[in-house]
Amino acid sequence: MKKGLKTWGILLTSLLVLAGCSSNSKEQGATNSNDDKVKTEKVVKTIEIEDSNGKVTVPANPKKVVVFDMGSLDTIKELGEEKAVVGVPTKSLPAYLAEFDKVESVGGIKEPDLEKINELQPDLIVISGRQEDYQKELAEIAPTIYLSVDSQDSWNSTKDNIETLATIFDNRKIADDKIQKLEKEISAVKKQAADSQLKTLVTLVNEGQLSAYGEGSRFGIVHDTFGFAPVDSKIEASTHGQSVSYEYVLEQNPDVVFVVDRTKAIGGDESQNNVAKNELVAQTKAGQTDKIISLTPDVWYLSGGGLKCTELMLEDVAQAFK
Repeated sequence: MKKGLKTWGILLTSLLVLAGCSSNSKEQGATNSNDDKVKTEKVVKTIEIEDSNGKVTVPANPKKVVVFDMGSLDTIKELGEEKAVVGVPTKSLPAYLAEFDKVESVGGIKEPDLEKINELQPDLIVISGRQEDYQKELAEIAPTIYLSVDSQDSWNSTKDNIETLATIFDNRKIADDKIQKLEKEISAVKKQAADSQLKTLVTLVNEGQLSAYGEGSRFGIVHDTFGFAPVDSKIEASTHGQSVSYEYVLEQNPDVVFVVDRTKAIGGDESQNNVAKNELVAQTKAGQTDKIISLTPDVWYLSGGGLKCTELMLEDVAQAFK
């Protein structure tokens, strides 16, 4: 009898030990599973920045970015973050950003392809004024920032935009170095412009039709940042410029005429766009001294507000001193 009890005692002890092992095994498995879950969960760090509409919370160091604003696109490239760009309006790229035609097309520069953008699942979307009407819909897909250039204060707003992107990508040192270099170049051009006392007229030509842009306008950077004196201080400041005639150009008689050819930037009939060949413009001081200067059309019309495009714009206006 004692032997039987002893046997049952051994069996019971064995079962308890086995049960304990089984329980420990399950608990260990649950712990490992939870640990794996924690490890594989995507932890997204966010930061708060300020865009043209106010404060926005965005992911830090985004890995997938859709960019509609060409100035922001060139800044992202200059910061060394071009690999993060997964979508752009490829049909509207300036030549100096042609390398981005290899990424996904996300629609036109004025009509984003919302379905395609949603398919890309970006971490961040960067827009310009051309896409402002779609901002709400885009923000439903991913955090969306609008970086505009203040036509009343071109360079400072450009710097703000550059610094905002540098903060998002944690690249302030690169941005600060490039900004410092640009400011030296801007100061040199500004001094030359002041010393030259050249009176300038900035124009946009579109299939033969002419518009003038003065201080505080879309191309106000020529005056407020690069320091060129306007030949006419009363030009109406507007996005589309003030419609003018070729007689007006002769009447104002500028020393320099800067020309942005919209048709070359986006396509169309260029047959009547040679401002320098116009017989009235040819009679001006600018015409007589070969200072009808064509500005790089896709840089000036499609871009703006970026690191590289500001540098290219400086090179364009510096032709006035040759």
